[in-house]
Amino acid sequence: MDRSFRPIEAYRAWKRLSADPDDTGVVFEIIDALSGRSGERAYRRFVDSETGQRVLREERDLLEILQDREALAAMPEGSLGRTYHDFTAREQISADGLVAASETTPGRRDDATPDQRRFFERLRDCHDLEHVVTGYGRDLRGELALLAFDTAQQWHHGIAFIVGMATLTGGPEERALVRAAWERGKRCAWLSAADWEDLLPRPLDEVRRITGVGAPPTYEAMLSDDGEAARQATAA
Repeated sequence: MDRSFRPIEAYRAWKRLSADPDDTGVVFEIIDALSGRSGERAYRRFVDSETGQRVLREERDLLEILQDREALAAMPEGSLGRTYHDFTAREQISADGLVAASETTPGRRDDATPDQRRFFERLRDCHDLEHVVTGYGRDLRGELALLAFDTAQQWHHGIAFIVGMATLTGGPEERALVRAAWERGKRCAWLSAADWEDLLPRPLDEVRRITGVGAPPTYEAMLSDDGEAARQATAA
């Protein structure tokens, strides 16, 4: 689990991400290159939590639940599960997309135990659930804010590197949003240990209250060129 730092590889990946902000696979490359012992610390924290122990004991598979779009669509209006379903439909994404992006990362080692793999896959699969709960969109600023939120929740050198570089090259709007997202991540519950299976049928407002995330922020979305083109095509 102790991974060597590969800063040059991370920087090269960052340059590619800067040229194509929609390339999710490059994000996984940066995270992998600067992983260190971040994953081990997060895993130990998860194992020490009540939810973590239940997830591992019951061998839960969050991906399987998120892939059942019919069941999600049947959840009550305003629930986390129904809102997630509508969010992914509107954004034309699916839980499988994150799986595909993560599996294309070069140089990933397959040395994790089954429990560790279950945890890391759960982290991957809950990313878009976090978008829904926090209210940060999939635009460039929303993704940056969610990464800042996640870094405050559990430090990771790779994610912090992306946030730091994006903040340095961004403007005052990005810096203000990152600062607020960091503070928000610090004061609420650790979402990596959230009982998503229990929360999905619940009203989204209740989920935000339970986790301490609070009301979603208001900010001006910023799309990449490809994202703007896709939005216009969808609207046409």
